[in-house]
Amino acid sequence: MIKASYEILQPSNGQSFLLRKFDCAGFDSPYHFHPEFELTYILDGSGKRYVGSHMDDFTAGDLVLIGPNLPHCWKLDPGKDVQTEAGAIVIQFDGAFLGSDFFNKDELQHIKRLLKKSASGVSFYGDTQKAVNQNMLALNSESNSFRKMLGLLDTLQRLAQSAEYTLLDQNQVIAERSLAEQERINPVFAYLVENFRQQVSLDTAAGLANMTTNAFCKYFKKTTRKTFMETIIEYRLNYATQQLVQTDKPISAIAFESGFGDVSHFYKLFKVKMHLSPLNYRKRFMRSFNEADEAIVF
Repeated sequence: MIKASYEILQPSNGQSFLLRKFDCAGFDSPYHFHPEFELTYILDGSGKRYVGSHMDDFTAGDLVLIGPNLPHCWKLDPGKDVQTEAGAIVIQFDGAFLGSDFFNKDELQHIKRLLKKSASGVSFYGDTQKAVNQNMLALNSESNSFRKMLGLLDTLQRLAQSAEYTLLDQNQVIAERSLAEQERINPVFAYLVENFRQQVSLDTAAGLANMTTNAFCKYFKKTTRKTFMETIIEYRLNYATQQLVQTDKPISAIAFESGFGDVSHFYKLFKVKMHLSPLNYRKRFMRSFNEADEAIVF
């Protein structure tokens, strides 16, 4: 039975936080959570990023701060050749890694607010993303533990002062839940993350939440503000949209690979969401891409 895995992190050599570099094998991690904050910089690779109930594309340069017990994972695009160059730098730290009251100091009020925002997951872009990614590369190469700790604080301050960010799980579907409620809903999202492109069973999802199907449907709608089927369709359409713009696969193949059993039904749902047919959506994207490409030719 698929569950949202609880990860136990142990800093080594007496260090107060973890800084690790992962290769493509690191992307095999399941939808998981831990009580530590996590800052992840994707060095290379592309696919889907899952944070709480939020699903989005990621590419090289992706920079995200995740709060305690917020389930997450990055999945490489299975439609591409094996992404052997994929990798990431990840920093994980406990909220009290420098003392229980450390972030309550006046000088650290901006970082404290940043850490509060991370309950929803925070994605950074623009100059902030570029600067912090360079900081993380430098930290990964730093051998002096004291300078590494100062570098982490400097990185957090840079993020805290930035307006170049997007909150991911904006409805805080996971963040607002108590730990007991998270234990109920997290396995359901873990099941969706791993299976939305296949046949998804309402009975299985209800079983993961230890509820009857009737009670589960009401609970899921109350918790996420969407029905269970609406969430499945949203995941499938999100995945299909990525495939339309990043591959030249036939639309019928994309429909089936995304989990739709009927191509005409896929066309109907896609048009309702995007106000364009899948074919016209692909054409418009390619036209915009080509125009942008022409604009940078000197």
